[in-house]
Amino acid sequence: MKRAIVALVLLAGLALWMLGAPYQGYSRETFVDIPHGSSVRTIARKLSEAGVIRFQWTLLAARMLHPSGVLQAGEYQFSTPLSASQVLSKLTRGDVYFVELTVPEGANIFDIAELVASRSSLTADSFLKAARNTALIRDLAPMAQSLEGFLFPATYRLTHSTTADDLCRQMVAQFRKEWIRLGGGDATRVVTLASIVEKETGNPQERPIIAGVFLNRLKKPMRIESDPTVVYAALLEHRYNGVIHKSDLANHNPYNTYQSDGLPPGPIANPGAAALQAVLHPEPTKYLFFVAKPEGGAHRFSETLAEHNRAVQDYRHGLKR
Repeated sequence: MKRAIVALVLLAGLALWMLGAPYQGYSRETFVDIPHGSSVRTIARKLSEAGVIRFQWTLLAARMLHPSGVLQAGEYQFSTPLSASQVLSKLTRGDVYFVELTVPEGANIFDIAELVASRSSLTADSFLKAARNTALIRDLAPMAQSLEGFLFPATYRLTHSTTADDLCRQMVAQFRKEWIRLGGGDATRVVTLASIVEKETGNPQERPIIAGVFLNRLKKPMRIESDPTVVYAALLEHRYNGVIHKSDLANHNPYNTYQSDGLPPGPIANPGAAALQAVLHPEPTKYLFFVAKPEGGAHRFSETLAEHNRAVQDYRHGLKR
């Protein structure tokens, strides 16, 4: 009888030790995805198979000792030895793994690709490839060559298992939500013009005015002659070095609005809600021209070419001071 009691005490002590003993059965780090609705037994099996806990029963026992709290679904990262009790605590806290990716307004697909590569395990090339899946926007932009313009700028959470395709789907889904909220319309035309407005100014008060200027020029008809479209054309040709040259202005690329009539074939960046709103509800104006003010941060608007030329001269003189 005494031997049995001693044996039980030893077994209980061993069990308690194993519950509190850190364990790491994987090499460097591992990720475990816990689906919604998973039972404790299923979670224990997945963790044991991943080498996070030594035996399934350790998590089950830890759960019996600490039954309060809900085990949260999500993807978990494990990189250090943990006891079953510590693993249970991590799951109860919902300490899931994710990386926040904030895409700024006006970023183009090349900008986003670099951002994704710097903030996650995804490569820039994988994102650019995913951004060519135009089936995601076929109903919005039937002739689109990429998802440019429809990757809505916002903050996204990337898990270890998030793919470039997943991210693009999330961004397009967010665009659709905003598009419905704004009332929709001719998506290709609105998004293309909004992308140009977004790149022309970061001043929220000026966006509706600049949208009005471009719409006035399109009605004349006059060429838009927007510098950001020249930059985008050079980017597509892999030769933009941060400066616009005369040869760039003369480049017969369809995105170059100095040489092409009307709007470019598609967006040149991904506009935010304010830029989309500005195009959907532009400021009524007679302006046909604008140029940056020498002090920066705003533009000077003109109705005639003569006024515009004077504004350009003032801008150049201001830069020389």
